[in-house]
Amino acid sequence: MAGRRRRWRSGAVALCLLLVPLAGCGGRTTADPARAEVQQVLDRRAAALLGHDETAYAETGTRTGYTRLRAVPLASWTYRVTGLRRTGADVTAEARLSYRVRGHDRAPVTTDRTLVLGRTADGRWYVDSDRPATKAAQQLWDQGAVSAVTGAHSLVLGVGQSAQTLNAYARLADRAVPAVSGAWGTDWTRQVVVLVPRSLDGMAGLLGSPASAYRGIAAVTTGEAGGPARAPADRIVVNPEAFALLGDTGKQVVLTHETTHVATRAHTTPATPLWLSEGYADWIGYRGTERTPVQAAPELSRAVRAGRVPADLPADGDFGFAGDPARLARAYEGGWLAGRMIAEHWGEGRLDAFYRAVGAHGQRAGAVEDALHRQLGTTLPDFTARWRDYLRSRLT
Repeated sequence: MAGRRRRWRSGAVALCLLLVPLAGCGGRTTADPARAEVQQVLDRRAAALLGHDETAYAETGTRTGYTRLRAVPLASWTYRVTGLRRTGADVTAEARLSYRVRGHDRAPVTTDRTLVLGRTADGRWYVDSDRPATKAAQQLWDQGAVSAVTGAHSLVLGVGQSAQTLNAYARLADRAVPAVSGAWGTDWTRQVVVLVPRSLDGMAGLLGSPASAYRGIAAVTTGEAGGPARAPADRIVVNPEAFALLGDTGKQVVLTHETTHVATRAHTTPATPLWLSEGYADWIGYRGTERTPVQAAPELSRAVRAGRVPADLPADGDFGFAGDPARLARAYEGGWLAGRMIAEHWGEGRLDAFYRAVGAHGQRAGAVEDALHRQLGTTLPDFTARWRDYLRSRLT
């Protein structure tokens, strides 16, 4: 185990420790019987939650989880105890929680939890608390009672938000899904899950990062790039503070952008540069709007008018949330205009094929160059020169 040092004794003692970690050399088990008992309590707790049996749930301990999860449409919920330690009369259990949201998760979402259990006078274990394990991100219900709104193509889950607000998010998401399918195609789930915490701090808790990393960011999408078809559904996590500052068009662009990441996730791999994945998402986000390049790319427009035309396409490092916000804006705008240029010069179908071809490459090195040659019939230096000319022509 990383970080743990063990000093082995010589001879038969060491052999015993290596081969029989849960038993003494005389064959007597050292496994704590409480572990099996705790697992049984958690199994009953999970069954009560799925069966909407609040009385049975309360018999296993605190009912806070039940009241907070009551509105979430769960298809499965299981705990697997991975460790146990005694703290006086109580025990602290480490467990892997796996759950699926009905209609959205084709595979379980997994997260690590720490549960503290006490014991009644007659010897029964009960759950006193259930919280994220060390280094694990919060789940939405850790922040309060969850409300749910189901749309035609979406599920919106929120904490501390009115039904009116959550319905507004559902309308945006329901417009985003067909907009993305109209450009990308229908080879994806065509469903999105949107999480709306109470605040920026709540968003940061869900992502397991400091709030400063997302200040000014309206939403992000979680999920494993290049994940298998049966991977858990992505979650669009909203920063309600930044989102509220956007106009109607801006809100729709953001939700459509993030929905594009959900749709393209299986084809977005380590070979895909951020200028392409973020630029493509913005291209679909702005597709069909009346925004001109100057309106949609104000930071890059100011730079180009001042004679500071970028020498190269945006690098991955330019997309860091914690850096210069103007640099971040220019990176997104530059990626969007690269996608827009491809759609204009080569056609929307070629843009789609180019994106998929880059993601299908085995490694980052050569991925863009190979796809440019095969799909667009050009080279990276020529493409970059075209892009720089395109910036001058559209932003001045």
